[in-house]
Amino acid sequence: MDHSAIEPLNRVFLQLGPITIYWYAVLIMSGVAIGLYLAIREGKRMGIKPEFFYDLVTFGLPIAIIGARIYYVAFSWDYYSVHPEDIIKIWQGGIAIHGAIIASVIFGYFFCKRKNISLWLITDIAAVSFFIAQAIGRWGNFMNQEAHGGVVPGATLDAQREFLHSLFIPDFVINNMYINGAYYHPTFLYESLWNVIGFLIAIFILRKLSKLLVGEIAAFYAIWYSIGRYFVEGMRTDSLMLTDTIRMAQFISIITVIAVLIVVVARRVMKKNLVTYRSFYLKN
Repeated sequence: MDHSAIEPLNRVFLQLGPITIYWYAVLIMSGVAIGLYLAIREGKRMGIKPEFFYDLVTFGLPIAIIGARIYYVAFSWDYYSVHPEDIIKIWQGGIAIHGAIIASVIFGYFFCKRKNISLWLITDIAAVSFFIAQAIGRWGNFMNQEAHGGVVPGATLDAQREFLHSLFIPDFVINNMYINGAYYHPTFLYESLWNVIGFLIAIFILRKLSKLLVGEIAAFYAIWYSIGRYFVEGMRTDSLMLTDTIRMAQFISIITVIAVLIVVVARRVMKKNLVTYRSFYLKN
């Protein structure tokens, strides 16, 4: 096979004169739209008006994006301090999901308090939407040929390609993982599939458990995502670093799992706020 003939996929979704729309933005917004639809659908079962979620996304999404960008820039300051003009170039990639989550939770706390709606409940609903939004959004990294892992095993390019085939990865993904003369791990795909599995568990198992406490779907999201992110992050080549040897995402993942487990166990042991998720469903 002539590997040198492989061309990367076009990052541009649509060109309208001076306006360029990238696949990166399209995929992220598609994930948000599907997540919003799922949140509205679940909210209706609990008597929450769709307007609540429209307002939550309308005001919360820009805040989440800003938070994600600030987080990324802060931990890439060696570059951005020299190239400050690139700070606003979010269309080139460079947002961190942990920054988005932190900003979203802070905004969500005040928004729910103002609307007098349980924050625990909204985080449960949002967690499911986050799963699917992230699963779709990761394909924006694929189109940008970023957030990939290291070079896959294989002494030759044919051997590297065969390794990816052995993982049942389709050719169009393998082709776009051919970067600068080598094939790389599609870590975006690993994380996307991990999120899809988490989404299915939350939808088809957790939501059906009669004794699941409100807030524990969100806890599952935090733990499930953190475990997957820890291992995927270890494979990536573009990690944000806390120190020379500690990857920021792995550090945050460990802290998140420990903190969430403590909160979940403490609520159960102390028997405080033992309100179930399903108790919010409207009685027919």
